[in-house]
Amino acid sequence: MAREGGGPQAIVLREASRRAGVAPNATYTHFKDREALVQAVARYALAQLATTMTAEQDAIPDTDNPALAARARFRAVGAGYIRFAREEPGLFRTAFATQHDVSAVAEPASAGPTGRSAIELLTDALNGLVETGLLDPERRSGAEFLAWPTVHGLAYLAADGPLRFLEPAQLDHLTTQLLDMLDRGI
Repeated sequence: MAREGGGPQAIVLREASRRAGVAPNATYTHFKDREALVQAVARYALAQLATTMTAEQDAIPDTDNPALAARARFRAVGAGYIRFAREEPGLFRTAFATQHDVSAVAEPASAGPTGRSAIELLTDALNGLVETGLLDPERRSGAEFLAWPTVHGLAYLAADGPLRFLEPAQLDHLTTQLLDMLDRGI
């Protein structure tokens, strides 16, 4: 749908139509205009983000320690977010550069395979920290809006900023350090 490395400006009607299984001239019978098409692609991108975050959580080894599990789930949300930006920079750009408000990130069309969107996965992970005593309930309110921009900053710099030129191992190390910092600060 979006050209390699592209974003919302790179959405190609012909490619979007092919992936949807319709003729290019039929696309506008499905979408009111180009903006509606871009928003549909953005919802798809957000659902793919949630899918990547869920995959990171699914890869966590089993543990009988609820606090360790909660911490790992929280970190996996951030790791998945950054991995998605690095692996799918065009979709990452489209997911966020096209939004007019925060509501899109929680819409059902933005959900991954668990039926939870990226923001809901983050909310669940933060609630898990509270439930296991790792996050003081008094500090919980609005924590999504502290954790999200912190992770988004590194994700953006890795996808579009000067950090995109680093070796993958260097970005992996920075991701770990950022998640360590966020984990200690939350």
